[in-house]
Amino acid sequence: MAEGKIVVGVDIGSSKIVTLIAKVVDETINILGVSEVTAAGIRKGQIVDIEDAVSAVNSSLEGAERMAGYSVSRVVAAIGGNHIESQNSKGVVAVATPEGEIMPSDLKRVIDAAAAVSLSSSREIIHVLPRNYTVDGQEGIKDPIGMTGIRLEVDTHIITASATSIRNLEKALDEVGVDVEGIVASGYASSLSVLSDTEKELGVVLVDIGAGTTDISIYVEGSVAYSSVLPIGARHITNDLAIGLRISLESAEKIKLFLSSVQKEKKRVEYDEEEGPKEKEEKTIEGRKADFVAKGDEIDLSGLALPEEIRKVSKKTLIEGIIRPRLNEIFTFVGIEIKKSGFAGQTPAGLVVTGGGAKTIGVIDAAKRMLAMPVRVGLPKELKGITDEIEDPEFATVIGLLLFGAKLEVSPSLPFGISFPQLSGFKLGKIAKKAIGFIKSFMP
Repeated sequence: MAEGKIVVGVDIGSSKIVTLIAKVVDETINILGVSEVTAAGIRKGQIVDIEDAVSAVNSSLEGAERMAGYSVSRVVAAIGGNHIESQNSKGVVAVATPEGEIMPSDLKRVIDAAAAVSLSSSREIIHVLPRNYTVDGQEGIKDPIGMTGIRLEVDTHIITASATSIRNLEKALDEVGVDVEGIVASGYASSLSVLSDTEKELGVVLVDIGAGTTDISIYVEGSVAYSSVLPIGARHITNDLAIGLRISLESAEKIKLFLSSVQKEKKRVEYDEEEGPKEKEEKTIEGRKADFVAKGDEIDLSGLALPEEIRKVSKKTLIEGIIRPRLNEIFTFVGIEIKKSGFAGQTPAGLVVTGGGAKTIGVIDAAKRMLAMPVRVGLPKELKGITDEIEDPEFATVIGLLLFGAKLEVSPSLPFGISFPQLSGFKLGKIAKKAIGFIKSFMP
């Protein structure tokens, strides 16, 4: 992968659809095109109106294509929703070669053996992730290729999804005119972009708080050991604010984002102590779009120009009365999932919070309070190119898609985007579909 590979990631979320076009070289991502549009036809990570979803995905793809100057024919897509489930499975095979040397074909056979689990017809496997291998009783082997042995075993983590959700996602992307190169669970994609190798090896819990769902991935000894999705997310905080203040969802979202931006500004004030905190604070207040003046317990929201004409609200009411209880609830459910996984005592690296919900005011304090473990906000790493917009936790999933796509083998293709037949069936690239449509327009 020395020359790099163009990869396109599409994250179809509950609140927004993000498309990134990038060139990936040795896990360094050079962003070429970015596009973010408001989601339509999506609820809690699942497509509920395919026409609206197709229109939104098409808008997102076209925006990224214009910026990158590149026509997209293949994408790596994220799949989310609380239909995502996981289980751990073992596979055992005999080494095929007479000399006992383990070959890549043996690895494929043992992983296939581990994937032979009983599933209902409504579910499909999307990932079979090897955790570690055992050769003739020797455990904890990460890569057994080239070793000698008779019996090869593997422990795997299997992530499954609803077959209906997978088909709807594939159909939406097919109608847009792109081939699906890979489908990745949202939580797993986020973990690829924000977790360090040290954290994975020590044991860490990743919590990706999206708008409609919260994805959890637990790493133990360097690999995924547990995955699940909670049907609760940052949009529930917005709903609580809308109900509590009797305002629209749009106004509630503005207030939530404003409070989060104020939290960032406060950090800058505390960081720079040379000029004196008061002088620095005045500078940051003048530089903001909306005036944040906290006189005692009051927050001035006049700068947000809300249609409800709310001028001042109680900071205590907003943060402690509305936002904090919902954050406490989210992390209580996260704690229940950690206990359910059976790996509660094996995550000394603590908790990494990412996703758009990680920017909510008080999220780190709530996580520390409810789970009693170290907490940090996870930001995507190793980025180059157009990075101003995307160095943000809400882009963790789509950047993980790029890293996942970079490791996929490139299938041979013909000119004009026409692909060779794939295992999942022959599909035409976007350019080929446009060419066929153009030819059909001349037919009677």
